[in-house]
Amino acid sequence: MTRKQALDDPQVASVAWARFRRIMTWMAAGGIACVCVALAFLYWHTGMLPIHMAIATTLGVFFTFMLGTGLMALTFLSHGTGHDEQVMDRLKNEVELDD
Repeated sequence: MTRKQALDDPQVASVAWARFRRIMTWMAAGGIACVCVALAFLYWHTGMLPIHMAIATTLGVFFTFMLGTGLMALTFLSHGTGHDEQVMDRLKNEVELDD
């Protein structure tokens, strides 16, 4: 690798992590909206929810949503900073591809 890694450059890193935080902030709002929809759906179908069910649903929906969002945002971070282009495939000459 001849060029400096993107996140090692403080200016690039600050822009990239600011973008990551901005994506995660908006997606947290989306996660809260998903929790509200899930709780409303359950209330509509079953009536009053027990407190433990409401807590479990809230935590389950929100953290599942945020896990998927976080992983996707990290792929955007990796691609946007050039990390994807810096990967060296040491086995590309050893692997035969069947066409």
